[in-house]
Amino acid sequence: MGKTLIATLYHANAVLLASNRLGADKLILLIDKKPSDEQITSLKLIKESLGRVIAVEDVRTEVYDIVAVAEKCVELIDSQPKDDVLYVNITSGRKTKAMGLLYAAYARIDKIKKIAYNPEEDEKAVVYLPKMCFKLTNSQKEILDIIGKQQFESITDLAKKVKMSRAMLYRNMDELKDLGYVDMEKEIKLTDAGKIARL
Repeated sequence: MGKTLIATLYHANAVLLASNRLGADKLILLIDKKPSDEQITSLKLIKESLGRVIAVEDVRTEVYDIVAVAEKCVELIDSQPKDDVLYVNITSGRKTKAMGLLYAAYARIDKIKKIAYNPEEDEKAVVYLPKMCFKLTNSQKEILDIIGKQQFESITDLAKKVKMSRAMLYRNMDELKDLGYVDMEKEIKLTDAGKIARL
């Protein structure tokens, strides 16, 4: 059983601090598809220092597409050995990338031990973020999956694809709309929150 830290990267300091405190066996760093000079320098520093004693992997992700970042991070989380203990640190890197990693952690919260943030004002401080999740019923998951594959003009059209009573479908759709997971303005489609919730 190993400890894996998944972290966003811009400046090396926060990642080095988090990795040392944790005693990580493996470090997975999220960098931009086209990394900046700062990211390249930070990655090189981490690989030259920590890379001698632990596995260091870098994964390139989108910068501003939070859903794409979350999808990639869910893939990373799911690909880790079952017995590994996973930690997430969202201190370094772009805020959009940090949010994508945070949402992925929430989508797979049962696999995440802790989510941490180190405030810039006090590098020694650690803020542990609450472990939250997207609590969906099986019926709500089914609806989101169906809408994720196809857009519908109306609930009547959706009812033809969903295997549940109309009353149950309407109740679930009201809840999903209130949660901000579906948009029913012109047609029925998933919002970005809905795309993340169904990961």
